[in-house]
This record gives sequence, structure tokens and C-alpha cells, in this order.
Amino acid sequence: MTTHKENIVKKINDTGLIQDEPLIFEQGGEGRRGYSLPKWDVQKVEAKQVIPSHLLRKELTGFPQLSEVDVVRHFTRLSQWNYGVDNGFYPLGSCTMKYNPKVNEEVAKIRGFAQVHPYSPQEICQGILKLMYELENYLAEITGMDDVTLQPAAGAHGELAGLMIIRAYFRDRGERRSKILVPDTAHGTNCSSSTVASFRMVGIKSNEKGILSAKQVDEQMDDQVAAIMVTNPNTLGLFEEELGEIARIVHQRGGFVYCDGANLNALMGIVKLGDLGVDMVHLNLHKTFSTPHGGGGPGAGPLAVKKELTPFLPVPVIEKAGETYRFNFDLPKSIGKIRAFYGNFGVMLKSYAYILSMGAEGLKKVSEMAVLNANYLMKRLKDYYHLPYDWPCMHECVFTDRNQEKYHINTLDIAKRLIDYGFHPPTVYFPLVVKGALMMEPTETESKEGLDRFIETMITIAKEAEENPDLLREAPSRVKVRRLDEVLAARKPKLRWTGKNPNNQIPNRNSPSPPLNLRGGWGAL
Repeated sequence: MTTHKENIVKKINDTGLIQDEPLIFEQGGEGRRGYSLPKWDVQKVEAKQVIPSHLLRKELTGFPQLSEVDVVRHFTRLSQWNYGVDNGFYPLGSCTMKYNPKVNEEVAKIRGFAQVHPYSPQEICQGILKLMYELENYLAEITGMDDVTLQPAAGAHGELAGLMIIRAYFRDRGERRSKILVPDTAHGTNCSSSTVASFRMVGIKSNEKGILSAKQVDEQMDDQVAAIMVTNPNTLGLFEEELGEIARIVHQRGGFVYCDGANLNALMGIVKLGDLGVDMVHLNLHKTFSTPHGGGGPGAGPLAVKKELTPFLPVPVIEKAGETYRFNFDLPKSIGKIRAFYGNFGVMLKSYAYILSMGAEGLKKVSEMAVLNANYLMKRLKDYYHLPYDWPCMHECVFTDRNQEKYHINTLDIAKRLIDYGFHPPTVYFPLVVKGALMMEPTETESKEGLDRFIETMITIAKEAEENPDLLREAPSRVKVRRLDEVLAARKPKLRWTGKNPNNQIPNRNSPSPPLNLRGGWGAL
């Protein structure tokens, strides 16, 4: 009888079935069709008889002719080259790529929700307005804030809205504060948002524990600082233990505390950020609250604020008058609208369903399990990979490639080798405060067996680095696309086919300068 560990090793050594797939233009045959139409019961008219010649497209030579099964199998095989949380573990740190219950997807497909038009009169959308109003209240309760706007379409959009509100607050008071304090353990968008909102970003270094020091904040805080932007837990996966004292210092000198709530998956149901002195926080519904993350969207980044900032929220705000819900545009101090319509409703709907189905205790359990899984992973791997901050983490942990450097193996080699074993790589080379970072977030939806498979794979790779490093340098070798030149792809991307195109012919893979993603996908990993 095989042991649990032997079964794990067997599973990580399975290579699976890898099917090649030619371009669709290289398939099919003359006369094949994927459709069957009845005979015409009207007179046939040529396009050139009714459409001006300069608007007609020239005949495409080489256009594929395929049957239905040809087309279905082609796109099904292409889809199998992709990787997502439905395929397996997705340990991207600081991204919360967790499995999302399908029941919430089904709720979002309900006809009355899915087909409503954003220009529909408020009178016939009372159920939808009620749902958004209640979602705002739930998010306010979870964060310890007073009011919420659901308008921002993503986390960075929520950041920008928050900083615009802070700017409007000070201008209303006749002040022109110009600086935002941003720690080196913050998300990169914090710096961008500060600049776009016309503030000057001032960096603060984390201390030897990987967190912010109240003393350093005290030294930087002056009457030109409008706010400090804190990611909590920070990008090292560590809880900002001195946040309460930092908030006291900032408030004492008239500033605000903005929290990047992208990592709320470690805190909800356990910590209310408002109780720590936070004045505003954006949430990534597409990370924490059951909306698939990735693929370009859509997302949602609601912004929660304390009551002194409520007058500056973007319009409209949702209000309840008796039993009626309505949009209120009458906020004289508002920063105005920040997008055409009121947020991405489908994302809100999934989050609303998730919160109701989990309940208060369920959301707390989510955070507890996310933290437990991260610490289990950290404890099991720290003997094989360098751990720069060796104390309990929150939802994610950060290793480095220091132990593998002596074999001339780096973080990228480790990430590429993981692909050969069927795992999506973790976040690499971020946060920037850690050289050669490997950042992993297991989330609460991974089982112990799933984590054990990943851990044993990481241990196997650490041993390969020592005994046979060429395996890592040449990885990945068991997948459709071998290692790409990321530097060349980043600096000289080919985003369109630039070869000659005589007679409007369809390009093929042998044409000069084919698109970068013609066969292999865009990702560096």
C-alpha cells in the first residue's frame, strides 16, 4: 500500500497529455461547413450589386473551411492551454486567486439582474438599488467604516477616488497639502494613484521586522502630508502592528490614514480597520468576495470612508427614503462622477450573494483558514527556501532564491520548473524590498492535500537545483511553449503582423514578423 507522500510524488511526476494544435488557417478542407441552412426563398442578390465597391472587402485567399467538430475541437484544445483556479492551485501572492463558488455565478445570470439596462428608470429597479444599498452597509460593517461607494471599477480606481476625496476635503478647508506617505511594502498602484491625484509621493522604508515604524512616520509627518497609504496586511504578508499608533500620529497633525484593502482576505470578520484608526479603505471585490480575478476584468473596488469624508463621495449616492431607494445627486462638495454608470453590477451581485451565503461566521472562517494555510506553507518550506522574515505571516508568505544562488539558480528558474509539474508559478520578484522574491498566497479554498502536493513539488525543485540544476535552467520542458525571452518581449513587443500581405492573404506562422501571441500566448510564464 502506497503512503500519502508516495502518492504525492507520483502525482507531481505525471506529465499528462499535451496536444499540439495548428493555426485554424492551417486546418480544414475544401467544401467543409459547420452549418446547414435551408434553401433560400428569396431571390439571390450579389453583394456588389447593393454595396459600393470601395466598401467591399477583397476575397480572402486561404480562409479556412471547417466542419463544426473541427471548430469545437480547435477552440477546446486552445482553452486547455490556459490555466485557472478551476484547473488547480493558483499561488499568486497579493492577488487572492481563490476558487469562487459557482452558485454566485448562477445568481449573476438571473434574467432580472443580467438583462437590466443601466438607463432603466429607478422606479422599476428598486430591487437592484436595494441590493446595492445593502451591500454598501455590509461592506461598511466589515471594515468599520460609515459610508461606502460602489462606483470604482477596480482597486486602483478606488485608490484614485479616495485620494481625490482627500484633496477635495483639504481644498474645502482652504488647505493645499501636497504629499502622500507611501511605504515600500505598499502596492505599486499607491504610488501611481498619488501622482495622478496631483500629490507628491514620499517613500517610507519598512523596519527590520518588515512593517512600518511609528517613529519613522512621526519623522516624516508634517503639515504638507495629506495622508499615509498603508497596505494591511502588507505585501510581505505581515500585519502592521503599529498601525494604531501611526494613525494617532497622522491624525494629530491633521492627515488621513488610507488603507489599501486588497489583502482583506486575511482580516474580514477578525479586524475592523476603522477601529485601528483607518479613515478610508478600498476593497477588491474581485479578490476577496467571490468574483473570478484575472482575464482583464471586470472588477470592483468599492471605497469605504468615515463620516467626515462622506460629503465628498462621488455622485450619485444611494439613499433609502421610507421603503423607496433612489440615487441622490445633490452633494455640493462631491468629487463628481468617476465613471459613466454605477460600478460593475455583476461583480456586486456575486459579492452580495457570497456575503449572504457565508454569513458573519463564515467570513471569519475564511480569514482564519487563509492565515492557517499560509503559515502551514511557510513552515513546511522554510528549511528549503530562504525566509527573510521568519515569524508568523498573515494570508501570504515571501521566500527568496538565496539558498539556490550557489547553484546558479534564480527565482525565475524555480518558477519555470513549477510549470513542468503542473502548477502555476507564484508571484516573482515582488515585493521589491526582497531580492529574488517568491511570494505565495494559498487562500482558504485550498485543501491540505492540495497544499501538500505543492509543497512536495517545491521541495523536489529545491533538490533538483542542488543535484541537477540544468533541469531548472531549461524549464519548462513539458508544456506547449518553452521558455520565452521576457526581456525581448517586454522591450520589443510585436503586437500586430507586420509582414507583407499581398492580395489580402491570411498570415501564417511562417510569415515574416508574426504576432508575438500567434501560437504561444502572451504570458511571461
